[in-house]
Amino acid sequence: MDVSILIVNYNTRQLTLDCLRSVYASETEFTYEVIVIDNDSKDDSVQAIRQEFPLVKLIENTENTGFAKANNQGMAAAQGRYVLLLNSDTVIQRDTLQTMVAFMDRNPITGASGCKIILPDGSLDKACKRGFPTPSASFYYAFGLSKLFPHHPRFNQYQLGYLDPDQEYPVDCLVGAFMLVRRETIEQVGGLDETFFMYGEDIDWCYRIKQAGWGIHYYPRTTIVHYKGGSARRRPFKIIYEFHRAMILFHRKHYRKKYNILVNGAVYAGVGLKMLLALLTNRLKPIRPASMPSSSGGVEVKS
Repeated sequence: MDVSILIVNYNTRQLTLDCLRSVYASETEFTYEVIVIDNDSKDDSVQAIRQEFPLVKLIENTENTGFAKANNQGMAAAQGRYVLLLNSDTVIQRDTLQTMVAFMDRNPITGASGCKIILPDGSLDKACKRGFPTPSASFYYAFGLSKLFPHHPRFNQYQLGYLDPDQEYPVDCLVGAFMLVRRETIEQVGGLDETFFMYGEDIDWCYRIKQAGWGIHYYPRTTIVHYKGGSARRRPFKIIYEFHRAMILFHRKHYRKKYNILVNGAVYAGVGLKMLLALLTNRLKPIRPASMPSSSGGVEVKS
């Protein structure tokens, strides 16, 4: 088996079905298996998937375990030379698997790779190529300096906006919506850190992959579409909480010992302030209709 494709589903029935249809429409010389991990969905997802895609390996959880733990379950069952994390709210192209696996085969020192990811409006999903969220990078991003100076490397350490999205190059980290990882890499660094529930686990994984000496590469020779949750609508408190909690977890795990108490204090205060502003801004948005499906395997939105 060449590729094991892991898709985490949580009440995303139609999105997941569309994603699976795009996967099975692939034109590739490589063999692949699809593993769907369902996090106790209540929208008949499992029945619909089983009926339309009998070849899918289904793992049915009795609770919402989160994005990291669910993907680790899939990795434990995977048989491929590569493991692909693929969000349920994505649609891949017919050439995506062929292009990305061929790239990995040509570059044995690359531990993980990602393709160009676009949003439904055709714009770039900026999370598909990123730098690590160091204190300075996080500050410039969180407080808008990266937007004021979009082409300045110093102020765009996180989203790398100064780099051409149509060119390939090594990066620090990719996004969990589409991440192709070599099995040998996983065996060396381990799976996703389950301390992260639905945000930050992809950045943490990339950090550990690079620490282990593997390369991480952005390869935009194929694209996928990422149907992220609409930012114009109000998000549940848990979404906002987990997003900011992930920032704290990552800093504590990888950066706390590298900086003094003043820098660490500033980071924690900054995250707290950003969360407060996010909560206040969120209150001004319209409530998301109950019928709107969530768009990630974790809780609702994966960014």
